[in-house]
Amino acid sequence: MVWNFGDILDGLAEVLPPDAPALIHGEDRVSWGELTARSNRLARALIARGAEPGDKVAFYLRNRTEYLVTLAACFKARLVHVNVNYRYLDDELHYILDNSDAKVVVFGDEFTDRVEALHPRLPEVAAWLQIGGAPPAFAEGFGALCESGDDSALGIERSPDDLLFIYTGGTTGMPKGVMWRAEDLWGALSAGATVPANQGAPPPSPEVHVKNVGAFGPGSVLLPACPLMHGTGLLTAILNMSGGGCCVTLTRPNFDPEELFDTVDRHGVESVVIVGDAFAKPMLNALEANPGRWNLGSLAAMMSSGVMWSREVKDGLLKHHPKMICADLFGSSEAVGFGSSVTTAGGGTKTAKFAIGDGCKVFTEDHREVAPGSGERGFIARCGPIPVGYYKDPEKTAKTFPTIDGVRYSVPGDWCTVETDGTLNLLGRGSVCINTAGEKVYPEEVEEALKTHPDVEDALVVGLPDEKWGNAVTAIVELRSDATFAEEGLRQHVRGRLAGYKTPKRIAAVERMFRAPNGKADYKSAGEHARKLWLG
Repeated sequence: MVWNFGDILDGLAEVLPPDAPALIHGEDRVSWGELTARSNRLARALIARGAEPGDKVAFYLRNRTEYLVTLAACFKARLVHVNVNYRYLDDELHYILDNSDAKVVVFGDEFTDRVEALHPRLPEVAAWLQIGGAPPAFAEGFGALCESGDDSALGIERSPDDLLFIYTGGTTGMPKGVMWRAEDLWGALSAGATVPANQGAPPPSPEVHVKNVGAFGPGSVLLPACPLMHGTGLLTAILNMSGGGCCVTLTRPNFDPEELFDTVDRHGVESVVIVGDAFAKPMLNALEANPGRWNLGSLAAMMSSGVMWSREVKDGLLKHHPKMICADLFGSSEAVGFGSSVTTAGGGTKTAKFAIGDGCKVFTEDHREVAPGSGERGFIARCGPIPVGYYKDPEKTAKTFPTIDGVRYSVPGDWCTVETDGTLNLLGRGSVCINTAGEKVYPEEVEEALKTHPDVEDALVVGLPDEKWGNAVTAIVELRSDATFAEEGLRQHVRGRLAGYKTPKRIAAVERMFRAPNGKADYKSAGEHARKLWLG
């Protein structure tokens, strides 16, 4: 039995109606028949340009239909997806393309100037494919490769060992390429159990999975509001595509909650994927400013992963649409399924408290298992279907994917405690933990307290070197548009909710918070800003 996404897509092409929607981006609609034909042609074109199984294809793109057409072609041709953060500048871009050994680069025409500057520095790239516009002399137009040529299935033997890369910036150091085997990634994504056609049970074989989808019909309509070039958006899109669903993406370069709700209303979106309050707060503000404007009847679930999603914002969203569920999914690029938390209009768990996932344990730094109810802090760990490791980085691989008592785990570095009932209380990523006067302070806990203040739209917390405290807890806040900055009032607000040593020693306001396009905290930039303000 071989689980491979290329084989799954070939199978789905045989059983799904060819006119069923597969991809929607504004006015650009791609049916399942068109997705199959375009990805087969593109796969052949990549092979014709010298790409061999295991070669890397870099995706320098914003969300658009071409992203998932190219991904499908890579699965079929046994090529390796490499995500490129489109906010990176020249040296950062060069690092990703060079470190990943990219053989092909697919890029949007908005990035042509940067690609032209990079091209001479990357002689190992065999093909540059531009989407839109007139490509430079060294590149080819993407569209022509998808629209002409043999569109039949490739008929090649694939492997469960075929890889997909997710480059993750983390909080320290250079980005690392997480290597996922196809079979492990399928297993991590519920092994098909959450695909509607499989009715909650993982299918025993790819053939049964395809048969179930054929009998059920087209899958669900998913809108990943976050970028496909980050793990949360990418992995949810892969699972939805593997279930015969339709993936809808937003067209504007920056997140616009009104466009999101317009799109949900127009296309009958059933589930939306976000990354915490950076997406959810603007969405709530839009709903409150436009009561009754959108028909959200199709929307059954809103899912978030990667950062904390505050209970107050969830409750606010559920007041506007009480029939949906809000699901926090605890995972990372290095593993998924650490835990989950579901909130409904009838109640749910508090922020940062998760039901622990199957195959998960919590270990101390010296690899002792944390006893539930002990109050001891530890790292969440998962065994089972996890990545191979980091590309070309055996030292970091050994640290993040240790073998404990004979079992290999993924331990990305998230601190938590375990309640008596086995649920998890998240504390934050260990690499940004602040040691102040001998006490550990986890930034996300302080950020959540700040964000409950009515004047605060967003917050990040960092540590600054301090002679008295060792590291001083320091906050950066983004205020609501009508709010006035009052540092002492914010400090007292935190002091009323947390232990005194967790209260920020300093707070500054910025016009726009330091976050990546996927909503994750950019602690590096926030820390640099804080150091310039207070340390010179």
